[in-house]
Amino acid sequence: MDKELIKKVTMDSSDFVLLADYVPQIVQEIRYYTTYNFIGDRIDGYEQPIALLTKEAARALKAVSNELNVRGYRLKVFDAYRPATAVRHFVLWGIEDLDLRMKPYFYPDLDKQELFAKGYIASQSSHSRGSAIDLTLLDMETGKELDMGSPFDLFSEVSHPDYKDITEGQFNNRMILRKAMLKHGFEPIDCEWWHFKLKDEPFPDVYFDFPVSEESLKK
Repeated sequence: MDKELIKKVTMDSSDFVLLADYVPQIVQEIRYYTTYNFIGDRIDGYEQPIALLTKEAARALKAVSNELNVRGYRLKVFDAYRPATAVRHFVLWGIEDLDLRMKPYFYPDLDKQELFAKGYIASQSSHSRGSAIDLTLLDMETGKELDMGSPFDLFSEVSHPDYKDITEGQFNNRMILRKAMLKHGFEPIDCEWWHFKLKDEPFPDVYFDFPVSEESLKK
């Protein structure tokens, strides 16, 4: 398995773009560049707080943004392309049982090992294939995030897209995002309302490992 994985990893960034070039109005809060994430440190491989995606995913997200802008919403992205190096950081953190600094904020009801078993954290992430994104919606009138019933990266049943023990308004907000993403070619997962992957992703079997930086796109 290890040899197979190594063959699939590449540093080639030639098909990637800055998401802001395709969706200029998008708001970016790249959490893994900051220390406010489930680990509590900046994640390996995040050299700038920017979102990168494959060209195909960026084009599809532009269509999502255009539709939602007309309806009074802006997209806000928390994470897009994630280097394989970052995923390894996650896995190594999962092995270090003593580090529980961020447990009260991101996984209050779960043990660290359960985060992997329940699918919240993957040892190989679709983000590393370049066509997955974590995002939410902003109300253009107020400038505030829509209330989705749980915050980004809260690893809990309440974050499942179909979780019903939230208010009708919170559930409807999730569905606004979900329906727009599905309409334009993205597909969801069953444990995170914020995560979507381009259904016809251009690199379904390739994992990328160049850093998240503008410099990476110039090589």
